[in-house]
Amino acid sequence: MKLYATTALAVTLGAGAAYAQQTEVNILRVQPSDEEQAFYAEVEEAYEAQNSDVDVVFEYIANEAYKSKLPTLLQSNARPDIFYSWGGETLREQAEAGFLRPIGDVVGEEMLASFPDAALNAYTVDDSLVGLPLYATEVVFWVNTDLTEEAGVDHESIETWDDFLQAVQTLKDAGITPIVAGGQDKWPVHFYWSYLALREGGPDVVTTAMSGEGGGFENEAFVAAGRDLEELVALEPFQPGVMGTTYETASGMFADGQGAFHLMGDWDYLPMRGRATDGVGLSDEQLAIMAFPTISDPVTEGGDGATLGGINGWAVTADASDAAVDFLTFMLNRENQETVAERGIFIPIVEGADEALPNAFFQQVAQDISESDYHQIFLDQFLGASVGATVNDVSADLIAGATTPEEAAARVQEAWDFR
Repeated sequence: MKLYATTALAVTLGAGAAYAQQTEVNILRVQPSDEEQAFYAEVEEAYEAQNSDVDVVFEYIANEAYKSKLPTLLQSNARPDIFYSWGGETLREQAEAGFLRPIGDVVGEEMLASFPDAALNAYTVDDSLVGLPLYATEVVFWVNTDLTEEAGVDHESIETWDDFLQAVQTLKDAGITPIVAGGQDKWPVHFYWSYLALREGGPDVVTTAMSGEGGGFENEAFVAAGRDLEELVALEPFQPGVMGTTYETASGMFADGQGAFHLMGDWDYLPMRGRATDGVGLSDEQLAIMAFPTISDPVTEGGDGATLGGINGWAVTADASDAAVDFLTFMLNRENQETVAERGIFIPIVEGADEALPNAFFQQVAQDISESDYHQIFLDQFLGASVGATVNDVSADLIAGATTPEEAAARVQEAWDFR
């Protein structure tokens, strides 16, 4: 009896020691769709089945809360091992602050070779790989074709900004809200100013401004972008209370059929339906996507073929274990990314995985990005946290009629000078 008790105690202590030695991998992600969460749960389960000494934990936070909470977390002992990133200057700032771990010597050559160079470059700071890309995104106009057809608007014939303004007026005359937007969160409306700047100034307009050449962010192209946006605002195209509407609410409103256009990334395809009142939203037959219009007489030629979006991915923090990097490479292997493509969750960046895309909208986005002259990362990320916040602020103020195009450009330049 005593032998049994001693043996049982030894087994219990042994199990406890094994459990205590488990490596925990904590991952922080902006709240994704239910389908994406389900995918991560499957990957987590599969990895832990092969690696019993690792415990993977995902945490999800709403978009705005994530942006405000992450900087504090990175400076604390509670920082995640891996976190969702939009890349750009924000990633550089995090690396220069010592928050990120170089992982280039840990990730296998086969895995590195599975990514396009441009995607890896987006997660490389001063020649050090500090994360891995997950997917590419494009900001497009989502179109409710039921409403455009009701108003007699042919969205396929909209090519220029003047065409779009005319379509907005036609929709208003038909008693239909032309555009739904989440002005309260600001970043959804920065897409307008950013795209218009690309169209007015060409694909090099942002990097040229960053170098201080051509007047910086007070270049005429940025001022012209503000004037173009003023023309749209003058038509009162948005839903009532646009500046008090969050991104999530606007997304659901569009899926409920409360507006004809919604300028948002391809990532909204599934989430907007989940946010619809009935949880179903618009069918594929009721939806279309449209490229952002061109400018008939731009300040500088060459911006017609530029796309705006992201190369979103994962960054690895300084104290992360090798197990964390190993899980990241497992999650991003081609088999898992083909699963993502087949389910229509997002457009994976791993080369070849997009061939599994059954979704016609995602196929179009993948083609748009591959054929674009230049893919500009979201300005609120590309320019770093402080300057990006100013871009969002001036975009929202232009929508609200609270600033002028000249003042907006000057404020961004001032933020860049004092970053």
